[in-house]
Amino acid sequence: MRRIRTGVVGFGLAGRVFHAPFVAAVPSLQLAAIVQRTGDTAKQAYPEAVQVRSYEDLLASDVELVVIGTPTPSHYDFTKQALQAGKHVVCDKPMTTTLAQAEELEKLARQKNVMLFPFHNRRWDGDFQTLRKLLQEGKVGRAVTLESRFDRYRPDPKPGAWREEEEGGGQLFDIGPHLIDQALTLFGHPSTITANLRHDRNVGKVPDAFDLTLVFPTGRDRTMTVRLGTTVLAAEAGPRYRLNGTGGTYVKYGLDPQEPTILAGTLPPVLGSATTWLAEPEERWGTLTTAPDTAKPSDLVTDKVPTLPGDYRGFYQNVADAILGTAEPQVTARCAVRVARIIELAMESQRTGATVRVDSTGW
Repeated sequence: MRRIRTGVVGFGLAGRVFHAPFVAAVPSLQLAAIVQRTGDTAKQAYPEAVQVRSYEDLLASDVELVVIGTPTPSHYDFTKQALQAGKHVVCDKPMTTTLAQAEELEKLARQKNVMLFPFHNRRWDGDFQTLRKLLQEGKVGRAVTLESRFDRYRPDPKPGAWREEEEGGGQLFDIGPHLIDQALTLFGHPSTITANLRHDRNVGKVPDAFDLTLVFPTGRDRTMTVRLGTTVLAAEAGPRYRLNGTGGTYVKYGLDPQEPTILAGTLPPVLGSATTWLAEPEERWGTLTTAPDTAKPSDLVTDKVPTLPGDYRGFYQNVADAILGTAEPQVTARCAVRVARIIELAMESQRTGATVRVDSTGW
């Protein structure tokens, strides 16, 4: 079996938790190198990988796939350099901070005949996989509204954190790409967007909260309304998802357990091994409430819905398969272009105080 030599750039939270463990767990990928400018924690964690001190040295090496897990302001330049060097690229979200940059990188990847994958790993969250399955199976009838939130409690900005700075900072660029990509994956092209971008905390340079309302046409003069949001002042978080439909409601609390599991020291096993990754405990499952007879709407039945196991290895397995030519990529540069467009339209909506149409041209 041919293994794709892969280099991870950065060994902070993204490289250490979201990239290196899952690259190492996919047999058709070889974690060949890690760029860590100072310190040796990468070498200690992955002794089989060469520790590289400069990005330029990585690009000059024989790695085929470059994984960019650095702060957002560097994404555009690092991705562009890797594409120009003829490397396939996985770039953490957001791939860029502007629509023009995203379109430029998509075009460059096409010209260089290499693949560009934005790291929209939250499609492989267990709760999202479960929500998607319920929609596909029509468990709530015709879906009419979805509330999707990713709330946390961080009342004080972290000193010196790049996410708290102007360029590429704020929740719209941090959490926004995940929530937006999930909505577009489920429902396609929205017709309108209305945004509320704000500062909830007493201090801070960048917007730390947002609410976006996306309306999707569903035919027969019907629509699907999706409300996406986050705040850093949710000491007690509400539901992660609330899906309403003509046949019932699905509610799910809590976040996917993969990130905290790795932070606690447990790494994902090699894909295909006998070890399971990662079942959610029953007490965290969501609920589906339905009326078996809609003529008796007060006679409701509530059942627990087992959460499908989340697995970010699936993202990297698809990356490997796409490079090897055995599968179509599930996440493409066009996905990042669409997310960038929605983010810019959200900022336009905030600036004008109006609902903005989402043009289908170039979608």
